[in-house]
Amino acid sequence: MNRTDISTALTDLLLTPGLDLDEAADRHFAPDYRQRTDGSWADRQGFLAHIAHLRTVVADGSVEVHEEFVDGHRYADRHTVNVTKTDGSVVRMEVYLFGEFAPDGRFRRIEETTLMLHGADGDRNLGSAR
Repeated sequence: MNRTDISTALTDLLLTPGLDLDEAADRHFAPDYRQRTDGSWADRQGFLAHIAHLRTVVADGSVEVHEEFVDGHRYADRHTVNVTKTDGSVVRMEVYLFGEFAPDGRFRRIEETTLMLHGADGDRNLGSAR
């Protein structure tokens, strides 16, 4: 079974211009996907609204995975997202993530906490903005 990972998923969702959002999501996220970011839950539809919004403000970026663990259907990682926004400003966020895979290897659930390392105060909610 092929499993996704956060770096590949975020690259497809945010950093691959021209890749259809639904196609990118279908590659990495199960139909019953749900996510909690900094305490707020979103179903798959809410998550996709969040990503659609980010696609309008993110011009470029990268994902650096520092630690990554897989144990059966469980997934955990610590990664940094570096983003250059369309206005030229830069945001760096460290993310602590715990997740669960669906049987087909896509994410079924992610719970994450974000820590802003660099950016404006208004960017603190970038991890859940819509």
